[in-house]
Amino acid sequence: MTHPQQHPIAKAGTFAGFSGPDAPRDEDLYKCVHCGFCLNACPTYLETGLEMESPRGRIALMKGVAEGRLAMTESVVGHWDMCLQCRACEVACPSGVPYGRLMEATRSQIETNFKRPLRERVGRNIGYTKVLTSPKRLRWVGRAAKLYRKTGAQFVARKTGVLGALPGDQEYLDESLPELSKNFFVANGQVITVEGKRRAKVAMLAGCVMTLTHAPALEAAVRVLSKNGVEVHLSANQGCCGALNAHAGELESSRKMARQNIDSFLTAMPDAVIVASAGCGSTMKEYAELLHDDSAYLEKAEHVASLTKDIHEFLIELGLRAPKGSLDCTVTYQDACHLASAQRITAAPREVLDAIPGLKRVEMPEPLVCCGSAGTYSITQKEMSQRLGNRKASNIASTDAQIVATANPGCALQMTSALKRANADVKVRYVIELLDEAYSNESDA
Repeated sequence: MTHPQQHPIAKAGTFAGFSGPDAPRDEDLYKCVHCGFCLNACPTYLETGLEMESPRGRIALMKGVAEGRLAMTESVVGHWDMCLQCRACEVACPSGVPYGRLMEATRSQIETNFKRPLRERVGRNIGYTKVLTSPKRLRWVGRAAKLYRKTGAQFVARKTGVLGALPGDQEYLDESLPELSKNFFVANGQVITVEGKRRAKVAMLAGCVMTLTHAPALEAAVRVLSKNGVEVHLSANQGCCGALNAHAGELESSRKMARQNIDSFLTAMPDAVIVASAGCGSTMKEYAELLHDDSAYLEKAEHVASLTKDIHEFLIELGLRAPKGSLDCTVTYQDACHLASAQRITAAPREVLDAIPGLKRVEMPEPLVCCGSAGTYSITQKEMSQRLGNRKASNIASTDAQIVATANPGCALQMTSALKRANADVKVRYVIELLDEAYSNESDA
């Protein structure tokens, strides 16, 4: 493959087939040496055995388009869309190819230079730029989904077959509608103080989907931090971290979200910014990269990125107060991709679980292989998502664990669905929920 300095149309930052400030960088694109170490780390390659469904293959397509040798066709875009962006390839890569950054840049080029079907464009515009950018609108959608179920409209829609008559796979979308929390988690400036000596003061991200689907886990996170002497600030005006948008190539809306969160968190002047969702933590730790061309926000972005801590990482670094209450259960832990592969955190969640008396932890096969959730991937790439979900469910069931613990809302939703399809009697819980439960059992100890 031709190196950029030897190729007459490959210039720094802008290529023949790509354009604009968000084009893949030449230093990233030509870092791949085609060694193939990424192949057996890539979930889609493991499932298909196809070169074009591997990181190496997708980078080859990027180079082809960048150098003007390939057109950005539906087929080429399809291979890029099949990527989960789990970033397991980055861990395996000896050359340090920043594949996550490459894929985000490439997907931004898709949205600029490739015309998706009208239905997809409308859906992306509503979801990424109208709903996710506004916590209030997101809660409205959540309430509407609750009413859809509560009023019997869902039952009627299924029984009458009206879903099948609508454009797109509405029946699958209906089946994919997750259970929503009884009460949503809302950050509006609350400060949760601690009794006794304060060990730290933190701002905590509420996020987007997790506030609707797993509000009890966020409540547990606040209680756990408080039990460890940490004052928690749920700063007002925060919102979605921007991860889903960035992964989908919607970089401008992602930057807007990042700026809003940066301003919100810094008002608390925290010792750390705590995140209980793996995907959110990964993106926030890369805010400086996302805003690298924004002179007004770059320094603040670097500061917030340096303050951002995954909750398990933070507790272990702080010095976890081991609970005295016990849990009599067998647990297997699933490595969320953006915690293990993007943030390179694998030990801390396991250390938290191992600190709980009575809890027996067992490892599952292939703990680092993606479960197939990957944000909106479970909707846009139904078949591959379900194949990977089934693979994960099989690995979980093989451990004979009663509980699979995770650290990411998308993973929790995906594994719940996959285990249900497999008729596996395994509950999905957050690591932090199990720790919170052990603390609540201390009165019985």
